[in-house]
Amino acid sequence: MTTPSMTPVEDAMRAKITEALKPSNLIIHNDSHMHAHHKAMQGNTSRETHFRVEVTSEAFKSKRSPARHRMVYALLREEMERAGGIHALQLSTRIPEEEERQLATEKAEIATKIADIEKQ
Repeated sequence: MTTPSMTPVEDAMRAKITEALKPSNLIIHNDSHMHAHHKAMQGNTSRETHFRVEVTSEAFKSKRSPARHRMVYALLREEMERAGGIHALQLSTRIPEEEERQLATEKAEIATKIADIEKQ
């Protein structure tokens, strides 16, 4: 007998995004604990209401950010409409080339900071 998942909403999100978008990178952050005290969350017993999702996929190629976000919203419609489901969803959607540029920029910034520290 298997025990029920402690993160059924996150599991459903991961499965749907993975199946539909075949991401090269998928990171899901459950930030619900930071929002549990908000008035809108009073009476809500779900521990899966607020998420930040980073998705890198070729499926986003030639699409602008709003269209990419609509793709993800469409995949997660059920989880967003369900009582006690997703209340807030922050998305970062990229294609692999955008992710590579971002990583290169971050790497260069870190190298600059290290060089500055070494000069001191």
